[in-house]
Amino acid sequence: MTTTPRPGPDRRTVLRRALGVTAAAGAAGALGLGLSAPASAYSWPGTLTQGSTGAAVTELQVRVGGWAAASASQTYVAVDGAFGPGTAAAVKRFQTAYGLAADGIVGPATQAALNALESSDGSTVHFEFSEFHSHDGAGFGGGNVSATQVKENIRRLMYKLEALRKKGGNRAVTVNSGFRSTSYNASVGGASNSMHTYGVASDVVVSGLSTLSVYRIAETCGFSGLETYSVSWQHVDSRMQYPYGSQFWWWEDGVA
Repeated sequence: MTTTPRPGPDRRTVLRRALGVTAAAGAAGALGLGLSAPASAYSWPGTLTQGSTGAAVTELQVRVGGWAAASASQTYVAVDGAFGPGTAAAVKRFQTAYGLAADGIVGPATQAALNALESSDGSTVHFEFSEFHSHDGAGFGGGNVSATQVKENIRRLMYKLEALRKKGGNRAVTVNSGFRSTSYNASVGGASNSMHTYGVASDVVVSGLSTLSVYRIAETCGFSGLETYSVSWQHVDSRMQYPYGSQFWWWEDGVA
C-alpha cells in the first residue's frame, strides 16, 4: 500500500496533543509552565520500583500494557499489582519512547508522562469512549459482561492503542469497531463469544500505514488476538488477559 503523508492535528485540543506526545522534559515542562494536567489525573502515592505492590502498580500496569515487548513477542504485562521484571521492562520502553531516563523507576517525571495520556473522563488523550460504543446505539450495554466492566476493559484497551499510536509515529487511529452488544454482534455475523462483546477488542486503521505495518506494531503491544493483515483494518484484542477470553494466542498470520 502507498504511504500517505502524516496528517495534521486530530480532533483533540492542542494542549492535550502536546501533553500526549512530548517526551519527559516536555511533559514535565508543560506542567511546570502552569498548564494543568487532566482534572482526574491519577494520584500516585510515591515512587514505584521493582518490588512495589498494590493498586498503584495495577494502574501502572494498565498504562504501560502496550509496551510489553521491543519486538514481535507473544507476551503481555500482567495486571496483577506486583511490580516485577516484566513491568519494569515495559516501563523502560515507555520511558525511552517519551524521552525519559530508562531506569525502570516510576518517579515524578514518569508519572507526569503517564498522567499526560489521561483525559478527565477516564479515557485517554487520543481516544474517546464514544468511539468504542456499539454501533446499534447500545453504548456499552447489552454485552456479555456488565456495561461497567465493558467500560473498564475499553479503558485498558485505550492505553494499548496509545502505545500503538506512539509506535506508529503519532498517526491518527480510527476505530472502526469497538464494543458490540450481543445483538449487534449477531447481526454482523460475529461469534457469540466475540472479544468485541466484552470490550477487549477493536478494529482499527492507522492513517498512512498499511494493515501489515499495523499488525507488526501490534505484535509488540501485548495483544494476544490479531486478525489477518490482508483486510483493510486491523483487529486487535487481549483475550489471554481475561477469564472469559479465549485462553490461547491467536495471531492469524503468525509473526509477520
